[in-house]
Amino acid sequence: MSPSPSRGALSALLATILIWAYSWVVMKQVLAYAGPFHFAALRYLLGAAVLFAALLLSRQSLRPPPLLPTLLIGLCQTAAFQGLEQWALLDGGAGHVALLAYTMPFWAVLLAWLLLGDRPTARHWLGLALAAVGLLCIIEPWHDMGSIVSTTLAIAGGVAWAAGTVLSKRMFHRHAPSVLNLTAWQMLLGGMALGLLALAVPERAIEWNWAFIGGLTYSVLLASSLAWWLWSIVLQRLSTTVASVSSLGVPIVSVLLAWLILHEQPSAMELVGIVFVLLGLLAVSGVGARRHQGAR
Repeated sequence: MSPSPSRGALSALLATILIWAYSWVVMKQVLAYAGPFHFAALRYLLGAAVLFAALLLSRQSLRPPPLLPTLLIGLCQTAAFQGLEQWALLDGGAGHVALLAYTMPFWAVLLAWLLLGDRPTARHWLGLALAAVGLLCIIEPWHDMGSIVSTTLAIAGGVAWAAGTVLSKRMFHRHAPSVLNLTAWQMLLGGMALGLLALAVPERAIEWNWAFIGGLTYSVLLASSLAWWLWSIVLQRLSTTVASVSSLGVPIVSVLLAWLILHEQPSAMELVGIVFVLLGLLAVSGVGARRHQGAR
C-alpha cells in the first residue's frame, strides 16, 4: 500500500521543522560576515537558481504561475519575512527572534478564515489559546523586552509569512500550479525585491570566508530550496491551520539549538512558554482525539 498524501505531508513537515530550526542559528552566525539584506538577497536569488535547475532536470514547465498572485506571495513569504527576520537578528538572539516570528500561525488562522473560509474548529482554538499563552510568557511584556525594534521586526515578519501562507493556499485552490514551479517563481521575485533593498540600504561589505560560504550554502541548498519546496507540499496537502500551528515546532527546536550552539540560555518564563506552545501543538494536531477514536 502506498503512503497516504497526508502521511507524506507530515514527513515533509518534520523535515522542514528540522532544517529551518538550525537555519535560525546559521542566520545569526552569518551576520558576523555580512549585512542582513545582502545575505538575504544572496540566499534567495541563489536558492531560486537551484529550484529552476531542478525544474529543468525534472522537465517541468518554466512558465510562471499567474504573475500578480505569485508576486504577492514572493513579496510576503520571501522578501518581507526573510528581510524583517534577518534584520531583527542584528539585535535579537536566534532563539528569541525565531519564537517571535512564529506568531505567524495566529495571523494565518485569522487570514485563512477571512480569505479562504477555513473556519477553525474548537480544537484549533484551544491549541491557539495555549500557544498564545506560551508566546506571552516568551515575550514577557511586563519586563524590559530588550530591543523593542527587534521584537517588532520579528513579529511583523511573522505577519508577512502568514499572508504569504494564505495567498499560497488560495493559489493552489484556484490555479493548481506545480509546487516546485510556484516555489521557484515566488522565490525569484522575492529575492529580486531583496536585491533591490540591499542595493538601496548601506551595509557592511561581505567578508567572504569559509564560515560565511558554509552558512550561505546551507541556507541556499537546504533552508531556501529544499525546505521551501517541502513547505509548499505541506500547504498543498494539509489545512492552513494545521500546517501553520504545527510549524511552531521550528522555534522550539531553534531555542534548544541556540542554547547548545550559541549559548543563548532561555529564561524560566521562556521554558514555561515552550511547554504551553507544545501543548498547543498537541491540541491542534488532535493526537489525543485520534487516540480516543482508535480506542473505540
